[in-house]
Amino acid sequence: MRDLKIENKMYEIATELIKERYPTGWGGAAVIHTKQGSYFTSVALESANSSVLLCIETGAMCEAHKYNEKVTHCLCVVRDDENSPFKVLSPCGVCQERLRYWGEDVQVGVTTEDNSLLFVTLKEMQPHHWCQAYPPEELEHYEEK
Repeated sequence: MRDLKIENKMYEIATELIKERYPTGWGGAAVIHTKQGSYFTSVALESANSSVLLCIETGAMCEAHKYNEKVTHCLCVVRDDENSPFKVLSPCGVCQERLRYWGEDVQVGVTTEDNSLLFVTLKEMQPHHWCQAYPPEELEHYEEK
């Protein structure tokens, strides 16, 4: 079930981080929200060798995992430069796989034609995901401690 308060707060956190971290030029930031109420943020690792780069969301996912918190929402926002509008990027396939660790009900921000803020579940993004071929207990997954 969508929670507009969480979604709007995540968007605000992401855009503020972009303005702070990237005052000029391109910028991107991700925000993870957890069941425990935490908000974890991250930016893309920058490197001259693009083959070693990680997605913008990766750091925030690692923080949630480090603190053993259950991810409920994930949002990635970018802008082309300081004069451009902010845009939501849907999670790539790798990030979708990483987020599945916390279940198919994780809400993710997705790209829309009108640039509106929209969250859908991973199950909605991938209704025919390969993990359906296995019983849930056989897959690596988050367990509350």
